[in-house]
Amino acid sequence: MPGRRLVLAYSGGLDTSVAIRWLKDQGWDVVAFTVDLGEKKDLDAIQARALKTGASAAYVADGRLPFLQLFVWPSLQAGAVYEKEYPLATALGRPLIAAMMVEVAGREGAQAIAHGCTGKGNDQVRFDVTTAALAPDLQVVAPVREWGMNRDDEIEYAREHGIEVPATVREPYSTDENLWGRSIEAGVLEDPWTEPPKDVYAWTRDPRSCPDEPTYVEVGFKEGIPISLDGKAAGPLEIVTTLNRVGGENGVGRIDHLENRLIGIKSREIYEAPAAVLLLQAHQALEDITLPKEVARFKDLVGQQWAQMVYDGLWFSPLRDALYAFVAETQRHVTGDVRLKLYRGSSHVVGRKGPQQLYQHALATYGKGDQFDQSAAAGFIKLWGMGVRTATQVQGQLHDRDLGKLLGDVKRLTP
Repeated sequence: MPGRRLVLAYSGGLDTSVAIRWLKDQGWDVVAFTVDLGEKKDLDAIQARALKTGASAAYVADGRLPFLQLFVWPSLQAGAVYEKEYPLATALGRPLIAAMMVEVAGREGAQAIAHGCTGKGNDQVRFDVTTAALAPDLQVVAPVREWGMNRDDEIEYAREHGIEVPATVREPYSTDENLWGRSIEAGVLEDPWTEPPKDVYAWTRDPRSCPDEPTYVEVGFKEGIPISLDGKAAGPLEIVTTLNRVGGENGVGRIDHLENRLIGIKSREIYEAPAAVLLLQAHQALEDITLPKEVARFKDLVGQQWAQMVYDGLWFSPLRDALYAFVAETQRHVTGDVRLKLYRGSSHVVGRKGPQQLYQHALATYGKGDQFDQSAAAGFIKLWGMGVRTATQVQGQLHDRDLGKLLGDVKRLTP
């Protein structure tokens, strides 16, 4: 394919540095693209390395704010947690990166995009499907799926071709991080019976070395979106970075998850996500006090579907548009404040309030000011139980159980 151009998702690491030269050997003109989603990358150094390695051009972008506003916040509103554990940090970042690559491909007149994902992971699906959704005519090239090299082969390839890479020593783990979380896998973690070693964690303290006194944090929301910390207005970046720091200092946000990958493999993943854990917990508490019962119960199902959709790489799909229409409607009254208590690896909601909360003291209290009409309860219960009463009267016992055996040890006492 001589003379053809593609945009490569370039991290600056071994895989994608080798990929630049390998793709050039396949006849591609390579444009490198790097986006910062909160990894604290040296973008200038990465851009320079891409050009030195053989890219004809190198783009860098700060995607942190759009990542939070366009991908993380809607997922927070949805209450999306994959398999009750994973806050979807990497899964939320990939469609944004792919969408930005499609835009760069248009600017550069490229015919394809490329990424460094393996054939065993979920990210390949997220890149490929996002590209198909946004630019169906673009080709997707995945060198790691094609070249048949292992890491040692790549290191040798880099040496032979004079490719500068930041390190050639095998790291004990494979990691990925952005503002919403850090993921760690491989190495000893591939044994699900093995407790994660201390060196796995970088963002969170061991609970045993956390402060002796609890830390309190107050988060303010408007229509399901975080807008303040401890009573002071704050933007998305400040809120997430602060909660990552405070949560990590208190050992909050460690997750050990045996998850089902999209391609059918079970994988053991370790996550650190202090801000995500705290904000999801606070958001749920505010929904508990503002959403009607039926809406809250159905929204749980929508949240599960949203998480599955994100994990499966279907962010840019009619399903997401339809689900968000429901989610946005549910968030109209999710405004208020939540107080969290952080202590040695745990976090608990200890206070919640909102201007449109459905909790009413006059109905809930057993003390003075009780306005609940208890006399109405008997009629309500009679109607509520009419179905089971009628079934028993007409059809007999609903369950084939010997109640006599269950009650056999009950003794009757007389004075």
